[in-house]
Order: sequence, then structure tokens, then C-alpha cells
Amino acid sequence: MWASFPPRNLWFLAVLGLGVMAAILGIGRPRARTGAWLGFVFGLAFFVPLLPWIGVYVGPLPWLALAAVLSVYLALFGVMATVTMRLPVPPVWFTLAWVFVEGIRSAFPFGGFPWGRAAFGQVDGPLLPVASVVGAPGLSAAVALLGAAIAWLCQIIVRAVRDGEYHGRAMVRSAALAVVLALLGPIAAIALTPATVDRNVAASSIRVAAVQGNVPRLGLDFNAQRRAVLDNHVRETEHLADQIRAGTAEQPDFVAWPENASDISPLTNADAAEEITAASISVGAPILVGTLVMNPDGRPTNTVLVWDQERGPVDRYDKHIVQPFGEYLPWRGFFRMFSSYADMAGNFRPGTGPSALTVPGRSGDVRVGVSTCWEVAFDRSARQAVDDGAQILYVPTNNATFGRTEMTYQQLAMSQVRAVEHGRAVVVAATSGVSAIIDPDGMIIAQSGIFTPDVLSSRLPLHDQKTVATRLGAWPEIVAMIIAALGFLFALGRHTRFSFRPRTPRGPDSDKASADLAQPNGQVASREPAGPKDQAKELGGIG
Repeated sequence: MWASFPPRNLWFLAVLGLGVMAAILGIGRPRARTGAWLGFVFGLAFFVPLLPWIGVYVGPLPWLALAAVLSVYLALFGVMATVTMRLPVPPVWFTLAWVFVEGIRSAFPFGGFPWGRAAFGQVDGPLLPVASVVGAPGLSAAVALLGAAIAWLCQIIVRAVRDGEYHGRAMVRSAALAVVLALLGPIAAIALTPATVDRNVAASSIRVAAVQGNVPRLGLDFNAQRRAVLDNHVRETEHLADQIRAGTAEQPDFVAWPENASDISPLTNADAAEEITAASISVGAPILVGTLVMNPDGRPTNTVLVWDQERGPVDRYDKHIVQPFGEYLPWRGFFRMFSSYADMAGNFRPGTGPSALTVPGRSGDVRVGVSTCWEVAFDRSARQAVDDGAQILYVPTNNATFGRTEMTYQQLAMSQVRAVEHGRAVVVAATSGVSAIIDPDGMIIAQSGIFTPDVLSSRLPLHDQKTVATRLGAWPEIVAMIIAALGFLFALGRHTRFSFRPRTPRGPDSDKASADLAQPNGQVASREPAGPKDQAKELGGIG
């Protein structure tokens, strides 16, 4: 499962991993407790190698603790899958259990942790177009269903060979159903591919430049040197302006800077404002500037400003979904006992208002949807931006605090999924990498290296229409989670025997009756059939 995620992108291993898990949980109908342990071990084997970037500068405790907590969710998945797969058509229940647990851990606690959803390991796989209809949760479901259906088909074949029943109706029906379920996702993806390609053809387009200025140092204090990060981004923007004047680069409609590109707020620092204005005038286009703004209540916001060369800041977006344990610390007094880094967490205020910015352009205003860094992992962020009129998506991010880890590649994959999910081109601007420009079909047009200055430029289509996934929103996932919960409760009730008969008090007579019924070989003697009077007494006793 881990190897299906970037930068390896071996998408088929997610199908294989979940297929093996489905086979293990389905063979022999293990107890729920066994399913829980299997799920927990699966979770550790997946999350521990997936998330080492969590502790790159703060030590292994937060990384391993988070991996353990996330593994508890997969223990819950193991229980649900073990119990519900006893119902007819086990691959469907396996898939619903997977969607349920992914949905729960993406929302709870502290807003959830969607990292590691199966959908985000499918950017190079053939199932990716499914996201345009059923979103990221549906793409995860397609992966789980494909793996579980293949596992079920293999079990049916093995059972038929073992028992010598090759032509039984039940076996044939089950095998046919398994084949249909296995082909459901791939056929849907093939059918949707032309529609995905058509979305790239738009009535209008714009040229966008993404600037990656790099940072002066790695680590949590990447911005300790005042204005150094801002100077880097101004310098790269000036290089772009020089190329435009020389005729070797095209004029952009706007320039996208990353999160924290201005390490000091241009709203309160005149030198930063002057630098940004000069860069905007030089390049001849507005700049989307990521910065931190201190508000009147004393709490900062993670902000993107639309900086016009003539009017200065003309629009603003404050990050809506702030990151726990980074931009704010829940239960600060409690977590302070476990790490000396606890007090380094901020006290950011979540933003409100629309998730799309209005950017003035040479041929008219453009609506740009914003998902700042952490937000791109959450379904509701990009969906809200498109609902607010976004024609293109923009992901400003700062990965300097995670060093040379795989975090930036994992996050880039999320942006690729969002592009397909909503039929929008995506501009990823990172301080230190990886920056990228992504087509609406999820393909990367241009990509930077890590910890290197770079400028990416491309012409991107503008779209106003919404995909089916955008229109449906969270409803497919909600319905799937409700069905999974109801199926789990039904399966529990079906396989749990309840007795409403009064317990017979034990005493000398009852012990004697038990001794009379017991046989020397340990078997229990059958009683004579009760006559009408005896039956009436028994029924009366039950009453």
C-alpha cells in the first residue's frame, strides 16, 4: 500500500494490498478481535513509512504517535470488514467499510487527517478519471472494490477446485458477480476518459507563471532571516520580467507566489510592499502573494493577497482550514508534557468568506480558487472554491519545514486528484519545491526540482462548468458511510444470539437433572418428545 504513493507511484500495489487484506479478513471468517489486530498491523506497516516527514525536525515521537493513532482507525476498519463480509457479496461491504473509516479519520479529531487516502496513490493509475464523478472518496472506493473483487474471485476458484464443483449454479453466479465488480471501476474510468480530455478544451485561457524562490535554510526557522524569502521571490520574478522584455518568455496574466513567500507582512511593512509593487510593475501582471497577516485581535492569519501593480492589494483570502499542531495547538497544556516543540505551534485564526479570489487580467477578471497547503488534502476546500466560481485552482504551499522528505510529492498528488475531481487546471506554487502546473486531466505540464529556484509558465484553460463530483459534493461518501454503519449493525445482530428465556436457577434438583441427561461418553441424552400437556406447560412457562 505504501509503495503506491509518491514518489514511487506503483498504483497497482494499492489494489494488491487491499486485495490481500480482503482475502485475509474473508477467509475462515476470523473473529472481530482478530480483524482488529490485522487492521492495526496493516496500519502500522502503511503509516510508519508514509509519514516520517512529521518528525524530521521535531523527533520521532509525534511521527510514531500519529502513525499509531491512525492505525487504530484501521483496527476499526478490520472489525467492520470482518463482521460485514459475512453478509452476501463481501467485496461491497469491504469497500464500504474502507470508505467509512477513511471518512471518519478525515474528519475527526481536530478536523481529521486525510493523508494516506487510497485515492492519493492513484495519480498514475487508470482509475483516476473516476474522481470526476464520485470524487476522491469514490476513487478510494474503486481501488478497494477492485482489490476485494479480485480476491473474492480467487477464493471462489480455489473453493471450486478444492470441492470439485466447477458447474454449480451458486459458484457460477458468484464468479460472474465477482468479475462484474472487478471490472466496474476500470470500465467506468475508460468511459470517462474522453470526457476528461474534453474538459481541457475551453472557450478561454490564460497564461500563468508560478515562482519558486527557495529559502535560505532548511528547518523550522527557514524564515529567521528577515525578508530573505521575499527577496528570493522578487529576484526570480525580476528574472522572468527580464525574459519577457528580451522576448524569450511570454507575458503572464498573473504570477503565483507560494505560501509564506513574503516572510513579513506587506500590509504592515512598507519595504515589503514596495518590493512586491516593483516586481508586479516589472512583470506587468498582478501577483498572488502568500504571507502572514496580524489581525486586530492579535491572532495571525495565513493569507493570500492579490497584489495589483497599480492599486496594491485588491483581494484577500485567509486560510480556512488551519493545521492542528502547526498553525494551532489543541489541548496545549496536555501536549506540552510530551514535546518541547509544543509551544512553537502558532495560534492562527481560521479565515471566513469565499474560497475564490478575483484576479484582474488583461482580458477580464479571473476567479482563482485557493487551497493553501494543508487544505488541499480536504475534499471540501477545492469543492467550495469551485462552488464560489473558481475557474482555475491555486495551491500555495511551504514545504521548507519538512526538509528533503517525500511530503511534497505526496501533497502534489493531492493536487492532481483535485484537478480531475473538479475539472480545473491547478497551479502549485511552493517556496522550496515541488512546484507544478497541472492540466484538468491530472497530468503535470511542468514541475520544478526541490530546494532550487525556478519559474514555471504555461497557458491553462478556464472552466466554468462543474463536474458530477462537484455537483454531488459529499453526498456519495455520506450515503456510503451510512450504509456501511447500518450493514455493520445488521451483521452484528444477525450473528449475535440473544436469549429472552428466563435463566433457570441452579440448585440440587437442577444439578440432578443435568446429571441424568449426561451420558458416560460426554454426550447429552435427548429427551422424549413432550406431549400436549407438557408443551402447554412449557409455553406457559415461556409466557
